Amino acid sequence: MRYYVNLDPSSSAEPLLVDVTELPTGALDVSVGGRRVDVDVVALGGTLSVRIDGQMVDLTTEGTPPDVGAVASGHRSYVRVESERMRAADAAKKTKGGSGDRLLKSPMPGRVVKVLVKPGDEVAAGQPLLVVEAMKMENELKAKAPAKIAEIHVEAGATVEAGAKLVTFA
Repeated sequence: MRYYVNLDPSSSAEPLLVDVTELPTGALDVSVGGRRVDVDVVALGGTLSVRIDGQMVDLTTEGTPPDVGAVASGHRSYVRVESERMRAADAAKKTKGGSGDRLLKSPMPGRVVKVLVKPGDEVAAGQPLLVVEAMKMENELKAKAPAKIAEIHVEAGATVEAGAKLVTFA
């Protein structure tokens, strides 16, 4: 399966191409950007123990693809991971006038710490919109593209579940 991975979801940079094939032995054949990478993954409870080219990383993920939060070695990052199937489905929805880009949903359960915008505000791509605290870490949720804020569905102090509506764009 081919995956398109953007390590900075707020940028329009070209995603990394990651090809993953499960071999009959259960091992993984992985290449990143055309370079073969030695990878082994073991699930340990809610954490993945991943060996990449001989280096071990404990990885915890949160949220649902394509926008995923990852905690590795105590560092939290947000990435955008799309499979070829997801991209094809998204392209089909867009030709039918889908409105997926008009809504910001919470990528993880947590508590809204700050709301940084209000209805009517014009925002730029990458501009912080809200701060959500999850697992004692504050996470800025940013605009993916320039837009106008139509509605804010939460206020500071609110508890949200993963997938909860946060902001609607006009």
